[in-house]
Amino acid sequence: MDMPGERDKHAWRAEIIARRAAITNADRETEARELAHTIAELDVPEWVCAYVPVRGEPGSTAMLMALRTAGARVLLPITGPPGPLQWAEFTSPDELQRAGFGLLEPTSEVLADAITLAELILVPALAVDRRGVRLGRGAGYYDRTLPAARPTARLIAVVRDDELLDQLPEEPHDLRMGWALTPHGGLHRLGSDRDVE
Repeated sequence: MDMPGERDKHAWRAEIIARRAAITNADRETEARELAHTIAELDVPEWVCAYVPVRGEPGSTAMLMALRTAGARVLLPITGPPGPLQWAEFTSPDELQRAGFGLLEPTSEVLADAITLAELILVPALAVDRRGVRLGRGAGYYDRTLPAARPTARLIAVVRDDELLDQLPEEPHDLRMGWALTPHGGLHRLGSDRDVE
């Protein structure tokens, strides 16, 4: 069996997508509730970039509503041609529409340079390692987007508990996450041996 650092990203993606496909609906619902509960306990700033979980990603729109209840204005990505993501404000699950890649996006107006407003950015990931190396789906949207974020923004990869790994392959363009959020383990500080209470 390969050691985690010896596999390439393609192999990791295939394995994690297969594992996510095997998760029961009951387990997905439990994980979504846990994530929404943990989100409600975070120190939530005025502006947060987030996303609507799809295709087996942990969480649900309950996470987004928890952020709004905590007082945040929530920005969701709008996808287009390859390049940095654009963002629009989320107000309600009823105002989401189907978009490319199976995503759900807000119908509100696109806000220019909105990522520069956010002090907290929830980033979808297939996995993240304890150094902060994130494994995405390979399209590169977040790789092109996150460099424009504030240097002080908290970058939090949202993954299932078994998707927080010891080591993933890293490439020069990868921007490391500072935190991981998992359904049962809560918030983990990355690049350090210390978890957050």
